Amino acid sequence: MHELCIRKGSFEISTEKSRLDTELIHRFLSEEANWSKDIPRERVERAIANALCFGVFEGKSQIGFARVISDFATIAYLGDVFILKEYRGRGLSKWLMQTINSHPDLQGLRRWILLTADAHSLYRQYGWVDIADPSRWMERHDPQVYLS
Repeated sequence: MHELCIRKGSFEISTEKSRLDTELIHRFLSEEANWSKDIPRERVERAIANALCFGVFEGKSQIGFARVISDFATIAYLGDVFILKEYRGRGLSKWLMQTINSHPDLQGLRRWILLTADAHSLYRQYGWVDIADPSRWMERHDPQVYLS
């Protein structure tokens, strides 16, 4: 697995898991993200351990995150993408998407998938489209799983 560390001005994107602020990631996902409210910290830690993670930093402070779940041969799922509210509007999410798209271990995949409630315009800039035939897709979804 290739580790990346890319700088742009005072910001940096890194795939080094040791730099991730698990407390910040958990707080955002469990309290602010509409897709993972109340997710237990242990689940966040397990998700991080089993994914290719991208941390966005200003100095030593983490300000954004994304993770990719993949077999690194055919398919990848992009999830948990966020930039903290006070850092939005600076092009950081676009830079994060560019960095993910260019990661050497994520090239040549046949399919990428993601779920989004409100960031369609961001993802469309990077080649994402609506599912052509949603009748072929199925899911098992338990929105109450974190409450037990």
